[in-house]
Amino acid sequence: MDTLRILHLEDNPDDAGLVQQALALPETTPILTRVDSRAGFAAALSKGEFDLVLSDSSLPGLDGQQALTLVREQRPDTPFIFVSGSADPRWVQQSYHLGAFDVVSKEQLWRLPPVLKNVRATRQNRRLNQLATSRALLVEIVKQLSLARSLDAIVDIVKTGARQLNGADGATFILRDGDQCYYVAEDAIGPLWQGRRFPLRACISGWAMLERKAAVIPDIYQDPRIPHDAYRPTFVKSLVMVPIRTEAPIGAIGNYWANNRQPNEDEVALIQALADSTSLAMENLELYKDLERRVQDRTQRLQAANEELEAFSYSVSHDLRAPLRALQGYSDLLLSQVQPPLQGQAQSYAERLRKSALRMQVLIDDLLNLSKVSRAELHYGQTSIGRIAQEIMASLQNTSPPREGLQLDVDASLQAQGDPGLLRIALENLLSNAWKYTGKTAAPHIEFFAETPPGGGAPTYVVRDNGAGFDMAYAGELFQAFRRLHTEAEFPGTGVGLTIVQRIVRKHGGHIWAEAAPGKGATFRFTLGSGPS
Repeated sequence: MDTLRILHLEDNPDDAGLVQQALALPETTPILTRVDSRAGFAAALSKGEFDLVLSDSSLPGLDGQQALTLVREQRPDTPFIFVSGSADPRWVQQSYHLGAFDVVSKEQLWRLPPVLKNVRATRQNRRLNQLATSRALLVEIVKQLSLARSLDAIVDIVKTGARQLNGADGATFILRDGDQCYYVAEDAIGPLWQGRRFPLRACISGWAMLERKAAVIPDIYQDPRIPHDAYRPTFVKSLVMVPIRTEAPIGAIGNYWANNRQPNEDEVALIQALADSTSLAMENLELYKDLERRVQDRTQRLQAANEELEAFSYSVSHDLRAPLRALQGYSDLLLSQVQPPLQGQAQSYAERLRKSALRMQVLIDDLLNLSKVSRAELHYGQTSIGRIAQEIMASLQNTSPPREGLQLDVDASLQAQGDPGLLRIALENLLSNAWKYTGKTAAPHIEFFAETPPGGGAPTYVVRDNGAGFDMAYAGELFQAFRRLHTEAEFPGTGVGLTIVQRIVRKHGGHIWAEAAPGKGATFRFTLGSGPS
């Protein structure tokens, strides 16, 4: 059954009784507070909250239209109905002009029930509209909390949002600090307790945290849980206090009003939902801080690893090349200047020594290239990838013996978004492999072109040859460093080139894969994605 709190301005007891009889409805329980003077009206209006005001045309010392004006100023949403013996049309018209909800003649009290139904319907619609607005606001506040990256940001969002949600006269944000309540921040029409601390068991926020539930107090001076002396200097007459997190509360959020009012279930639910969202935001804040610490630790470790890699690269480049040059130089001297010239087994040993030194030199170069590619920064831009491929093939032809029946099909018009230097390195490795593995093929054929999906989209670049190929059973090892699918005697190499290609493609946000068959050539396809990864 609906409860309707009514302030009734009537100095005639008989008329008051008749009105009360007319208000006896099966679906509504009216709670009447009758006043019969200006002083009584002022006291009731300041002390309590009412759903409706009924008023005679006049009281001792108070004109009814003056009372209407006061209600409009102090409680603009409270309906005001005249129940009067006056039938002057001009007075009635003026009452409507001042904001009266309705005017009912004391001779027509039968009109009160339908008027009350309209009041209830209006109140319900207003409540639904306010609830919809508050829920939309709550969603926006939760979005803001999800982006908060500091406690100060959370506090600013919550203190303002808590007041706006329920149209309160004040809101406060409290954190638990051991056995004390710390009033961190507030947004209110007057000063409260910002920056102060109180014992957990001596304030209502502590009660909400200890009991792990909301405290709803329509009149603070009638509630034994309230330390009245602490509230007397403030504007607060009623409040709602909810815990931040019901399991092991870490704080509380309060709504305050400057008049006595009974917060409804929707208002309590809204502020509790905000407190729950605040709890999640604070937990996320700890996660973000932990994540930032981990990122910083990892960045420091990566920096240290890069420094070690730089030192290693310098050592490889400087310290290992010197003895290699000595090995290579002395093996050349043994083969060219020793008299009499080396023969037989001695000559074979010297040639093997020189060949091993040369292979080690190539391996060091590949290791350094792999390291440089891994650490290189991308310089993204439009790249004529087809012309780069054409230049590489021309260089291979100029530095190699002529080949009979050689067929090259390179689409020089191809464009790509990427780093020109790194893409050149990738194509040099892919096309050099195609050149190498077609070295024993009659009528070698090497292609470079692009495939575009039927519906459009990013192209797939293709390097294809009809050379030695490989068994797809070992394709999983293809891009692993130093893993080779052919022997050194068949085709020399270090097994690093394809690893370099894969890292360059991945740096561009792309993917590379291969198809092949022994003796039937190999096809390498790669994409470059939509940007650097």
